[in-house]
Amino acid sequence: MAMRIDVLTLFPEMFAGPLDASIVGRARERGLVEIRLVNIRDHSTERQRIVDDYPYGGGGGMVMKPEPVFAAVEAVRCRGGCRERVVLMSPQGRRLEQAGVAELAAYEHLVIICGHYEGVDERVREHLADEEVSIGDYVLTGGELPAMVVIDAVTRLLPEALGAEHGAASDSFAAGLLEHPHYTRPAEFRGWKAPEVLLSGNHEAIRRWRREQALRRTLQRRPDLLPRADLSEEDRELLEKIEGEPDA
Repeated sequence: MAMRIDVLTLFPEMFAGPLDASIVGRARERGLVEIRLVNIRDHSTERQRIVDDYPYGGGGGMVMKPEPVFAAVEAVRCRGGCRERVVLMSPQGRRLEQAGVAELAAYEHLVIICGHYEGVDERVREHLADEEVSIGDYVLTGGELPAMVVIDAVTRLLPEALGAEHGAASDSFAAGLLEHPHYTRPAEFRGWKAPEVLLSGNHEAIRRWRREQALRRTLQRRPDLLPRADLSEEDRELLEKIEGEPDA
C-alpha cells in the first residue's frame, strides 16, 4: 500500500518540478507514494476565496484563518482508521532530524499544512495539527519549501524508493554519524589518489576504514552528534585512536 501525502498550500504551483524529478518522481511513478496538492483557497467560504485576515490586537501582516485550514484537513483525512499524522510546517516546531523523518515515514498518511503570511490562527496549532516541524532556525516566506524537504526526506525511507538496498541506512545521520567519504573512477585525478584500501578488495579493511572515517568526520565537523550515537566497542577504540593523533 502506497504512502499518501496531502500537502495543504496556498501556492500549489510551487511544487511543480521538485515532486516530479529524481527519487520522489520515480517513487510516485512506481506507486510507492501518492502526493496530492490541496489548494486551501478551495475550502474558503468567502466569495473571493479569502483565507487570511488582520490579527486581533493589531500589528503588521495577515494571519491565515482557521476555517479553510480545518475544512481542507477534514476533507482529506482518511476514513478507516489509517495511521495518520497532521504536520504544520512552522519555525517554532521541533527541528527536523533523521530520527523524526523515520517517525513520519512510518505513517500511512501525512497531511502537511504550509503556513504563510504571519502564520496561522493559533487554534490550528492547538486543535488540528498533531505536531509542528521546523527545518532550521531561520524564517522562510512560507511552509512550501520546508514541506518539500520533509517529502523528500520521508520518501527516501520508503521501501524500494532507493536503488541501493542499504542506501538510506548509510546516509549521514541515519546511524547518528556523518557519512564516510566516497570515491569513484578514475583512481587518480590530477594527482589526487583514491585511498588504496578502497581498491584492495579487502571488505573487512574497507568496512573498518569507512567506519573510522565516519567517526573522524563526525568528531571534526559535528562532535555534538557523538554523545547520542549508538557506538560499539570498536567505535570507541577507533575514536580513542583518532583523538590521540597529534592533529586531532
